[in-house]
Amino acid sequence: MVCEKKVLLAPAKSAYGLTVFLLVLFFLFFLVSGCRDGQKPILSGSNQKIIPMVSAKNIEVIFSDSGKIQARLNSVLLNRFGGKDPCMEFPKGFKILMFDSGPRVETSITGDYGKRRENFHIMEAKGNVVVRNEIKKQQLNTEHLIWDENKRKIYSDVKVKITTPDKVLYGNGLESDESFSWYRFTNVTGEMTVKKDSI
Repeated sequence: MVCEKKVLLAPAKSAYGLTVFLLVLFFLFFLVSGCRDGQKPILSGSNQKIIPMVSAKNIEVIFSDSGKIQARLNSVLLNRFGGKDPCMEFPKGFKILMFDSGPRVETSITGDYGKRRENFHIMEAKGNVVVRNEIKKQQLNTEHLIWDENKRKIYSDVKVKITTPDKVLYGNGLESDESFSWYRFTNVTGEMTVKKDSI
């Protein structure tokens, strides 16, 4: 079953850091549950590919509090799978914008692919993953990022690049709190100075 959703409004209590992403994903769970047609996942073709229970196209979710926009998530396609390990998948990528009280865009997160394992409360992003703090002009680039909602931490086990107004840091692996207010590299591989306003 396919659902078309353009703009949705929902209250949110906080837009701090990556916590908004959890709120967005929980909201999407209820959204796609409402579109469900009662069928279980089915297998299709000789390769036994699992078909999603629900698909939603052109998603735009807006979170607001007292009339103020706090976050916006866009995705071309959302699929939800059931079974023993239910998950929500963004196979064509996603983009989320988080706003301060201005409202200005404070943080943006993008990726070519996203997946949330509902039972484990783990979000995974792959392919051109970018986390950008627009206020501090800081940016994280990597190809793989995991957010453990229970521990409130984010991890990467591959090469990462952090760009700030005055330097670029490279490493293999990263650990940070979910708001990206602190971080540490598993293995720093290089540092270089960059010109002001270069990012």
